Amino acid sequence: MKLDLNKNLKRNHKRFKLSALIITLNEADNIVELIHNLDFVDEIIVVDAFSKDGTFKILQKFDNVKVIQNEFKNFSSQRNLALKHASNDWVLFIDGDERVSIDLKNEILNTLENPYDIVAFGFYRKFYFKNSILKFSGYQTNITFRLFNKNFAHYDITKLVHEVLLIDGKTKILKNKLDHFSFKDENIYKEKLIKYAKLKAKELYIKNLHPNLYHFYIKPRYRFIYQFMMRLGFLDGKNGYKISLLNAFGVRQRYIELQRLYNKDK
Repeated sequence: MKLDLNKNLKRNHKRFKLSALIITLNEADNIVELIHNLDFVDEIIVVDAFSKDGTFKILQKFDNVKVIQNEFKNFSSQRNLALKHASNDWVLFIDGDERVSIDLKNEILNTLENPYDIVAFGFYRKFYFKNSILKFSGYQTNITFRLFNKNFAHYDITKLVHEVLLIDGKTKILKNKLDHFSFKDENIYKEKLIKYAKLKAKELYIKNLHPNLYHFYIKPRYRFIYQFMMRLGFLDGKNGYKISLLNAFGVRQRYIELQRLYNKDK
């Protein structure tokens, strides 16, 4: 399956070539739209964690997509593996529930014509709760570094989830936002939070942190108050309340998972 290049995009043959990197696990519902969304890159690399929903078979239909299957251990190791397979210095990491707008595509291409001494570019993200944009709830200042020169950056292997890109050089934030459709379904998002909580619990277990009443009760409540009140989640109305409550659940869940790890040692 070939991709049609979007004729509206500004192209310059002298620009640096770009590899799009994706890590997947059961992304059959998203992957076709995502691959078509990446019609402006020179290479697409997917590291799939042995998806069971047909993601791998779908990807094999695309002639311009290279797929590597690798057992999922954590997000940082999976992303670092993708970096090793990129044939271009400049890479763009994108998740299954994210999309690049036409304006952001053009900005990326124009930026790569001459990045000067910048080695990594960050994006603000536009978060959607179902079909509504979350304008507040703490997401108004969320920045993620996804476009970078792989020779000057890698992911911190000590971070198993909410991975951190370690950058050796100057950075810059691009103007246009990356669309993020993370909250399409409350139950699916809750499952994602539980998955993240298990990985975060492993991090804390390695650090020998023992949970107590503060972690189980105070921290989740503070997370809700911080997101809904201090970060103006109430201005997002019912959706701001729901997402603040869900993220408070995620905080408490990480310590429940951590306690389970210690219980196994007994």
